[in-house]
Amino acid sequence: MSDADDLAQLAELHARGQLSDEEFARAKARVLSGAPTAAAPFVERVNSLRRSREDRWLGGVCGGLAEITGLAAWIWRLIAVLLMLFGGTGLLLYVLLWVFVPEAPVRTPVSGAPVH
Repeated sequence: MSDADDLAQLAELHARGQLSDEEFARAKARVLSGAPTAAAPFVERVNSLRRSREDRWLGGVCGGLAEITGLAAWIWRLIAVLLMLFGGTGLLLYVLLWVFVPEAPVRTPVSGAPVH
């Protein structure tokens, strides 16, 4: 949605009385300043999903989910196994994520740093 569309929607909400003058002014200032909307951090996290190269048992899907959500990888593995027991949904989701989520890039060591 463009800024003009956002401003028109805000003006409509203000005209209907769903936004107070103060709320309207804050929302308008936020749109005009180019501040990200509430959905932007979620979209950025989803777009940053990559299959893990370090924390993997099969395809690295659970390790990748752990990296972007902050939950431990074993919790994601448990969720996947439980979903597999209930109609195979977990297996289907895991395979789809394995196929469509790209793998994390290879991390190269900084020159001069010891390689372990």
